[in-house]
Amino acid sequence: MDQVDLILAQWRKERPDLDVAPMAMLGRLKRLADHLSEQHAQVYKAHDLTQASFDVLATLRRSGPPYSLNPSALIAWTMVTSGTMTNRLDRLEADGLIERRPDPVDRRGSVVALTEKGFDLIERVVTDHVANQHRMLADLPPDVREGLEDALRLWLSKFEPEQS
Repeated sequence: MDQVDLILAQWRKERPDLDVAPMAMLGRLKRLADHLSEQHAQVYKAHDLTQASFDVLATLRRSGPPYSLNPSALIAWTMVTSGTMTNRLDRLEADGLIERRPDPVDRRGSVVALTEKGFDLIERVVTDHVANQHRMLADLPPDVREGLEDALRLWLSKFEPEQS
């Protein structure tokens, strides 16, 4: 038994009229997400980053050369508000990890680009991040991982549009 089983037993005793079965999966997903977030946070902290700063740097890095995007694209990829993005960019710029440049396509706009320092940092962090993710999944057999990945993809598709 785990903590979720104990919670379900309490609800079944107190409210036998409710079908609390969904709590099992959702409760475990929530608890697991909390544990995984903490494991991720340790990697970011080891590099003096936060989840937010990692998201911006990783988004720029995976965009490919010249490792720059306009602020609207960054907002879309990271799913934050414009004000939140501005604060993140201000901090990253102050740390010398990104720079704002005029947009070569649209003179009225700007792009956010990784600096050499930012590129070098995200290279190290993403290497540690991926190694950490492998470690977190190591106890799951490959067939379980595949089944779980397929199930989560299907479930997520009910909330998010398909990407092409």
